[in-house]
Amino acid sequence: MRSVSRFAVLALASALFAPLARAQKLTATPDTIPTTLEDRERALKDIFHQYWEAYLVRYPEFASTIGDTRYDDKVTDFSVGAENAWLAREQDWLLKLAEIDPTGLSDQEKLSQELLIRKFTDDAQGAEFKEWEMPVNQMGGIQIDYAELAGQLTFNTVKDYEDWIARLHALPDAFSQVTTNMSLGIEDGRVPPKFLLEKVLDQVKQITGEKAEDTPFAAPLKKMPASIAAADQDRLKSELLDAVTKEVLPAYMRFQRFLTVTYIPAGRTEPGISALPDGPRYYQYLIKHETTTDLTPEQIHQIGLDEVKRDEAEMLTIAQKLGFKDLTSFRASLKTNPKLKATSGDALLAAYKGYVGPMQAKLPELFGILPKAPLQVVAMPDYMAASAPPAYYVHGTPDGSVPGKLWVDTFNATDRNLYAVEAIAYHEGVPGHHLQISIAQELTDLPEFRKFDSYTAYTEGWALYAEHLGKDAGFYQDPYSDYGRLEADEWRAIRLVVDTGVHSEHWTRQQMVDYFHDHSNIDETTIQTEVDRYIAWPAQALAYKIGQMKILELRARAEKALGSKYDIKAFDDEIVDAGALPLDVLEARVNAWIAGQNRQNSER
Repeated sequence: MRSVSRFAVLALASALFAPLARAQKLTATPDTIPTTLEDRERALKDIFHQYWEAYLVRYPEFASTIGDTRYDDKVTDFSVGAENAWLAREQDWLLKLAEIDPTGLSDQEKLSQELLIRKFTDDAQGAEFKEWEMPVNQMGGIQIDYAELAGQLTFNTVKDYEDWIARLHALPDAFSQVTTNMSLGIEDGRVPPKFLLEKVLDQVKQITGEKAEDTPFAAPLKKMPASIAAADQDRLKSELLDAVTKEVLPAYMRFQRFLTVTYIPAGRTEPGISALPDGPRYYQYLIKHETTTDLTPEQIHQIGLDEVKRDEAEMLTIAQKLGFKDLTSFRASLKTNPKLKATSGDALLAAYKGYVGPMQAKLPELFGILPKAPLQVVAMPDYMAASAPPAYYVHGTPDGSVPGKLWVDTFNATDRNLYAVEAIAYHEGVPGHHLQISIAQELTDLPEFRKFDSYTAYTEGWALYAEHLGKDAGFYQDPYSDYGRLEADEWRAIRLVVDTGVHSEHWTRQQMVDYFHDHSNIDETTIQTEVDRYIAWPAQALAYKIGQMKILELRARAEKALGSKYDIKAFDDEIVDAGALPLDVLEARVNAWIAGQNRQNSER
């Protein structure tokens, strides 16, 4: 892999270095601070290693999903004490990082140092808002995460099954910790909207209403490897089902009662996060965290309005070419055209696969670096489908033993718009999330934490750029699919409007829905789940459009600066082959690459 070169030092990290280093030197003796280049490189490497190993211990489920099996029998400690202890460790690492003079370090070492300082600083700022007190919503939480986990793991040996059973034994305590945190949230006035919590209750009921053998926790029993002896298979099956019956399902039942009797009645009535005691400040923090910019809610709202207008102008051109005088009449026709709706869940899955295959064949023309990990297109589990987005990506393991999965929501499939499928397939699959995340995981010249960093504005901005890249590659030949591409782009612009609307301008949920209806033809099922998603995840949906616009801005800059020497493969590789980055760091990287390309061209 190419190394990062000529990076400007991050303004944030530079600002932090001096005061943090001064503060630490008040308590540190000179001989504890590394001075020689060799000592500083070693100290930096040690901190990277310590942090990564501690992170895997702190979040053992994540370790399992990337193929590290050392903690397969462990679950996360969700207690407030564990959260505070982790924050304290991060601050200790931050001070040690700030002691290390970056002079003479490689560009990659400097960048890794700066990014980790940035992460620890962001975590410290976020801790003020006690996010652990609102740990569940319909988009995620303990009620979903562990049900989903089994499908992300491999079960090849007796130990794999025994480790999973050990996790099932530990789940009741994990639920107890989460419930305690939620109770603290009630006391602090930090509770999600009541109507979203009712959706969480539905998810829990879906699981508690199943027989033990039909739950997601028992999925590993459906196809046990022949290499496991029959006696062991019988024992493991008995122990696993016993754990589900006597421990896991009762834990879900207790959680169901807590939701019904205590938590849902305490849910807030206003959908926007501004209803929290420190809501406006929290929302501004989330905007910076998710977009890696200093944009205000007002600025983002206006960007959204402008982008919706621009997309609609292009959509009108397609509508007119298809014989319609305006978007209103064209959108009305889309609702009544049966050819544009899926006929079944299987047909919807087939549509996604039909776009992923040709794009995979086209990738060598767009990238010099390709992922090794395979991609599967599969139906989303029933227990989460009713409140999930149309599709989303779940990463595999770096060694490819667990493939990446594009999960397709087949709930109410006949209401899904087929013309939207092509853009989503490129976004969630290739060249979107699967390509970018797999390449990052497969990098060999970065510290491990860099391979798995996920800045939302980068990862989602890239995936939205990938939808645009499909057009560059000659796809979207069907004008309806091309309209779907633009509608998908407008969808992300609408997010800028409605997310800031509900969380900053006190919009109601119905205002969000109405804005979707007024400016898109997105199917009703998706609209309903989407607005609930934005309410549950403030600011997360802002990152897509903000990130995509930055990547497109950088590409236009490269095309103008390099002229005939511009190479789309080289540009795309430059974006994806250093892992996820904050947008300002990405801009510095591309600017340095452009300058380097110009120097090389002038020397030829």
